[in-house]
Amino acid sequence: MANFVVAHGAWSAGWAWKKMRPLMRAAGHDLWTPTYTGLGERAHLGHADVSLDTHIQDIVAVLEIEDLNDVILIGHSYGGMVATGVADRARTRIKHLVYLDAFAPTDGQAVFDGLAVAPLGLREAVMPSPASCASTRP
Repeated sequence: MANFVVAHGAWSAGWAWKKMRPLMRAAGHDLWTPTYTGLGERAHLGHADVSLDTHIQDIVAVLEIEDLNDVILIGHSYGGMVATGVADRARTRIKHLVYLDAFAPTDGQAVFDGLAVAPLGLREAVMPSPASCASTRP
């Protein structure tokens, strides 16, 4: 049996992986899909100080509290940034690090460094708030 932990993408949450849980269980594995502070069912915890560092600590805390070892850590999309930080802070607990359509940063690289978008208005053009996305839906 293997322990898989997913660091999900931006504006997503652990629920996005819920269809995978029974499939992984049927194959004899555990799949952990924690949600980051400020997103999904934890949206009420969001505030201006929530950051990549907060999301890294969210996942590290699950590894520690659940005493997970030999973890196959999957970083999806923005979760690649999170998984990279988790692997750095909890390296003795990680067996494999998997990037699934994810940012795979080098040391000191920010998520914006990997985007091919003009710097002017970058944050607004690439990282709109979830609220602004919701208001533009038909």
